Amino acid sequence: MTSALSYSHGTGGTALLGDTIGENLDRAVAAWPGREALVDVPSGRRWTYAEFAADVDRLALALLATGVAKGDRVGIWAVNCAEWMLVQYATARIGAVMVNINPAYRTHEVEYVLKQAGISLLFASLRYKSSDYRAMVEEVRGACPRLTRTVYIGDPTWDELIARGTPEHADELDERAAELSCDDPINIQYTSGTTGFPKGATLSHHNILNNGYFVGELVNYTEQDRICVPVPFYHCFGMVMGNLAATSHGACVVVPAPSFDAEATLEAVQRERCTSLYGVPTMFIAELNLPGFASFDLSTLRTGIMAGSPCPVEVMKRVVAEMHMAEVSICYGMTETSPVSLQTRADDDLEHRTATVGRVLPHLEVKVVDPSGATVPRGTAGELCTRGYSVMLGYWEDPVRTDEVVDPGRWMHTGDLAVLREDGYVEIVGRIKDMIIRGGENIYPREIEEFLYGHPKIRDVQVVGVPHEEYGEEVLACVIPLDAADPPTLEEVRSFCRGRLAHYKVPSRLSVLESFPMTVSGKVRKVELRAGHGGAATTAVPGAVIAAAPPENSRHG
Repeated sequence: MTSALSYSHGTGGTALLGDTIGENLDRAVAAWPGREALVDVPSGRRWTYAEFAADVDRLALALLATGVAKGDRVGIWAVNCAEWMLVQYATARIGAVMVNINPAYRTHEVEYVLKQAGISLLFASLRYKSSDYRAMVEEVRGACPRLTRTVYIGDPTWDELIARGTPEHADELDERAAELSCDDPINIQYTSGTTGFPKGATLSHHNILNNGYFVGELVNYTEQDRICVPVPFYHCFGMVMGNLAATSHGACVVVPAPSFDAEATLEAVQRERCTSLYGVPTMFIAELNLPGFASFDLSTLRTGIMAGSPCPVEVMKRVVAEMHMAEVSICYGMTETSPVSLQTRADDDLEHRTATVGRVLPHLEVKVVDPSGATVPRGTAGELCTRGYSVMLGYWEDPVRTDEVVDPGRWMHTGDLAVLREDGYVEIVGRIKDMIIRGGENIYPREIEEFLYGHPKIRDVQVVGVPHEEYGEEVLACVIPLDAADPPTLEEVRSFCRGRLAHYKVPSRLSVLESFPMTVSGKVRKVELRAGHGGAATTAVPGAVIAAAPPENSRHG
C-alpha cells in the first residue's frame, strides 16, 4: 500500500479577509469604539479603539501634508512603544510602505537598508541603552540621498509632524484610501542575508492582515482579550501576530517595556489582567526563573504564543501549570510567509506542543519535497514548502533572490528540513541552510563572514552556530589569520563588530585555525567546524590565547 504524500492544506469555515488594514481597523472601531485598543505601560498612556483610530488618522493626515505618496517607503527604527503602532497603521492607511528596521542595527546595517529600500522619511527612537539613534543617522545621512526627513519619537520633531495633521486634509485621506487595494505592498521586513546583506521581504495588506487574523482565530481571540506583547514590533511576531491579531478581533495590545524585560512583562500581565502572553522560549525561561516569579498573579492568562525555536518539555509543563496558559500555542513560520504557516491548536496535548510545530493554517498549503522537487511520503524528511495568501510579493527590488526561494508554482521554499506526520502535524528536524537561531533571532553566517573579511588580521573566516544552554545557539567565528604569528584575539574581533553589527550577531566564540576542513569538491565542511565546540573555543595556532566571551545582552528589540 502506497503511503500518503507529504501534502496538506488548511480548511476552515471562515473566509479570507479582503480588507486593507485601514478598512479592517475601521470595522473594529465601529464594533468596539469604547474598548481599550492599546496600553503603553512604561508611559502610562491608554487608547480606546476610537481614540487610537483618531490618532492614527491624525498621523496619516500629517504624512499626507508632508507629501508622502502611495508606495513611498517610510522607515521605522525604534524600540517598542505606542508610536511604533501608530506609524504602522497610519502608513497602511495612506498606502505608504513601512520599512521595519531592527533597533539593534548599527551604522553598517542601517545604511544598507536606508539605501536599498529608498527610504525618504525615517521615524526613529532618540536613544535606548547604548544606542544613540540620532548620532547614527547623522553618521550615515550623507550616504543616503533619498532620506529627506527624520522624525524622532519623544522629540519636538514628532510634535511638529503631528501638528501638520489638520482636518483640511480629511478629504484627501478618504481619496487616498479609495485608491488602495488589499494586494498593495505595505511592509518591508529585512531578513538576514545569506550573501552578505539582508533581503527585504515585501508584504501586502492581504498577506499580513489575514495572517494576524487567522493566528488570532486559532487562539480564540475576542474583544475580551488583552495581549501582552514583549516581543519586538519590528518583527512579524510583534506587529502581525500581536498587533494585527489584536485589532482584527477588537482585543487590546499591552506593551510592557521598550524591549524584553522579564520582570516588567510579568508586572504588566498582572496589572493589566492580560489573557495572552507572547515570547520565544528563552523569554519564558527568563520569566519562570525570576526570583520573585511565584509572587506574580498570572491567573488571568489562558493562552499565548511561543515561537522562534522548539520549547523544551519541562518549560512547556511549567508554562501551562504555573503561568495558567493551558491553551498556549506553538507557531512556525518565516518573515517571507507573513509569518505563520503552521500552528498548534488550543486543545493540543503536550507532545504536539513540544515535538511538533503544529499543522497548517486555514487557506494555506504545505508540502515536503526531496531535492528534485518531488513530494515525499509522509514520515519522510525533506524540505518544507508552503503556498497561499501568506507568501510574500517578493524581495524588494531583488527578483533574482526572489526566484531562488519562490518557485513558478508560488511555493515558498523554507530551507528547513521537516517531516509531515500521518496526523498532519509537522516536525522540524534540521536546517538545509546554516542559519543560526540565537534566542529567537535568525542569524545567517554569510553576512557576518562578509563583514569579518574586512578585519585586518583575518585572511579567511567561516561562521557557524554552536550549542548554548540558554540561547539555543551562539556564534562561533573560525578564522585563518593573515599572519600566523599575530592572530586576532576574540576581543579584537568583538571590538571590530561592536557598533557596526547588531549585538546578537557579534561572535562570542573564536577558533583560530591553520586551514579549514574541506570536501573533495572544495567546500568547507561546517559540520566539522561545529564539532567539539559546544564548550570553550579552541585554537590550532600556537601561542594564540582564545577564550569564550559571555553572551552580550540578548534582550529583543
